[in-house]
Amino acid sequence: MTADDGLRDRVRAVIREHPDSQRAFAERIGLDATKLSKSLTGTRRFTPAELTRIAEVCHVTVNWLINGGDDVETVAAAPRRSARAETTKPERYQQILDAAWELIAERGYHAVRVADVAKATGTSAATIHYYFPGRDDLLTEALRYSVKQAFDRQVAELHSVEDAHERLLRLVELQLPSPGLLRREWSIWLQVWNESALRPELRVLHSDSYTRWHDTIARTIREGQQQGVFTETDAEDLTMSLTALIDGLGIQVLTERRGRSVERMRKALHDYIDREIVRR
Repeated sequence: MTADDGLRDRVRAVIREHPDSQRAFAERIGLDATKLSKSLTGTRRFTPAELTRIAEVCHVTVNWLINGGDDVETVAAAPRRSARAETTKPERYQQILDAAWELIAERGYHAVRVADVAKATGTSAATIHYYFPGRDDLLTEALRYSVKQAFDRQVAELHSVEDAHERLLRLVELQLPSPGLLRREWSIWLQVWNESALRPELRVLHSDSYTRWHDTIARTIREGQQQGVFTETDAEDLTMSLTALIDGLGIQVLTERRGRSVERMRKALHDYIDREIVRR
């Protein structure tokens, strides 16, 4: 069995577990039913965006879809799994989490009340508290959700990219605070950074989540060194410098500092990689 055969088998398996028809499933993930059928028979490949959406709807990871396991070694470091998500009813939990994530990203954590999340989901405050006992749980689970989204996106986009230099550039692209989903993810991160600086109890979650991103960059740099395309400078030092540059520029773009843009951030990061990481 090939890797593509395994992927199709696992997608078929989650479709069988879905309560609706295959056509309804296709609509749920925003895919034409004919294209879904062709992807399942092997005459068409799933796009990275489609794999990410399937993973989101079916409460699995892209790593499981592609490689058959959540913890299989892949192009990106895997996040720690949330025990809360594994012990609650997925559909209702995810509905609440989606709404909380959007509200926190758009309005700010301190401006979002439990009543706002209840209103957005058409449920009661008591139901929100059942799944998220404290308001802080909304923020911590929103961060975990952002980390999972980033992991799924990275695996879907990069699993077939063999060249480490190309993969590093694409990792950078996936981290730019472009309008839409990525900018909202950056908003969540910015608020977690702020809360973690003030509240020690949040620092372990922040550290675990950030370590996943750090390790993804570091393993890409090490692979590039093994391929002979990156300099032999210590990979941890290069990772620390590159992630710090991404963080600093991202905050400047997000806060709309004069002269800062996604395009300028991209150029600055590419210039740094060419100057400090690529082997001459």
